[in-house]
Amino acid sequence: MESENRPKSVWKRLKEADKPIVMYGMGDGAEKIMKVMDVLGIKPKEFMASDEFVRGHSFLGYQVKKLSEIQALYEDFIIVVCFGSSLPSVTSRLYELSEKYEIYAPDVPVVGEEIFDEAYAEAHGEEFKKARKLLADEKSREVFDSLISYKLSGDINLLRSCETPPEEAESLLKIGREETYVDLGAYNGDTVERFLRLTNKEFAEIYAVEPDYRNFSRMVRRNYALGRGIFHPINAAAWNENTRLTFRKSGGRNSSACNQYGRGPQVKVEGITVDRLLGEKKPTLIKIDVEGAEREALEGASETISRHRPRLILSVYHRTEDFFALPLFVKEMNPGYKLYLRHHPYVPAWDTNLYCI
Repeated sequence: MESENRPKSVWKRLKEADKPIVMYGMGDGAEKIMKVMDVLGIKPKEFMASDEFVRGHSFLGYQVKKLSEIQALYEDFIIVVCFGSSLPSVTSRLYELSEKYEIYAPDVPVVGEEIFDEAYAEAHGEEFKKARKLLADEKSREVFDSLISYKLSGDINLLRSCETPPEEAESLLKIGREETYVDLGAYNGDTVERFLRLTNKEFAEIYAVEPDYRNFSRMVRRNYALGRGIFHPINAAAWNENTRLTFRKSGGRNSSACNQYGRGPQVKVEGITVDRLLGEKKPTLIKIDVEGAEREALEGASETISRHRPRLILSVYHRTEDFFALPLFVKEMNPGYKLYLRHHPYVPAWDTNLYCI
């Protein structure tokens, strides 16, 4: 997308707004968005939450209100979405609200501090062009262009326009029944379980790597019946060297070895490389969803990827640069890959993956 065709940034729109700004949601996302708004001198009027979460409490010094209370106060207002969800009931509600109100979901990174605005887009324009040219089909290029427009504008309808169900991407992978599957960021075993459904529990081996001990324990219990000979749970973090890491433990999906961000106590965990973990084993499919450490995990799998060319499912949404920098990096590692970019139903642009075939 050429710079003259890019939309105005959500931050400029909020800065110039002549309507009250209402923040929707609480937690890390709200804090990150408020931090940017504070730097830019943008002052919201209110905070609101879904009715079931409003209990007369406050957040960041604001009394949290219900939507009905906001509607009684203001004839019109701007809604800023401060949380993420893939639940159809939640996303449908957001799209319904977008038909009546200006509604934005500003793109703030899960990990890191860089904000996607006009200056960022201009600075990385050449990288955008290079990454876009690497994509294997028109749908991937559509997703890429929509992501740029969304990240600038915060317009959630741009996400809906380019999304596809996970099943469409899985059809690209052609997952069979002789797979050696490596799951980096196995969480509580949900992605292992999905793999088992796709293969009807017929496979060669599974290596499931998860650093958060609470998640790891759930994952082991969930898949205990698979047996030790073919199911290998590893309580460690995928990294670019074998070392000890400081890890931010949350017991949820956002547990991260990128320890300067997020909530939760810090603990020491083992960092391991895929190359050392697998040795001479030949993986056929590797999933990498490691909360902002995707590049490090790829670096730690460089020999495996070069030698065996496993198909990859790579998350490209944790850091601001991931959706263009990681495709460029993967193609350097193995020029033979065909790269497919897909965004699955989610607000904001989470669950955006690169499928490397």
